[in-house]
Amino acid sequence: MIRLGALAVPCRLGRTGITRFKREGDGATPVAAMRVLAVLYRADRIARPATRLPVRALRRDDGWCDAPDDGRYNRPVRLPFAPSHEALWRDDSVYDVVVVLDWNVTRRSQMRGSAIFFHLTRPDPAPTAGCVAVTLPAMRRLLARLRPGAVLAVRG
Repeated sequence: MIRLGALAVPCRLGRTGITRFKREGDGATPVAAMRVLAVLYRADRIARPATRLPVRALRRDDGWCDAPDDGRYNRPVRLPFAPSHEALWRDDSVYDVVVVLDWNVTRRSQMRGSAIFFHLTRPDPAPTAGCVAVTLPAMRRLLARLRPGAVLAVRG
């Protein structure tokens, strides 16, 4: 459950649960207090989200490096990109709104996990690969209330 003041919305977490010892590819959501950094969205599918957070429309060539040995590990990259990466422009709707969280971003450590985002749920009840996910209506309600410096805390 995500709580913001009196607002509480259900969320989905990683397929292997939560962990205090996050490792690249483990499928777990880190137990952490993560600052909310920025919002990316698919302008071809949805309207710009109403929020005070920094917002940018996704481009077809947006990606995120998940190669621990690369100097751009856990950073945005432009595709095509040879090292291992995740495409942010997806066929499904999961990244129609994606919030970049400060997990291993500001101070990076190899193998501590990459691309830990706050994004939209799949239509089925599937867990995430380690992110935090909510429905689009819940995301809209939360984004309208979030401010720069806000923190998303996953508690164990």
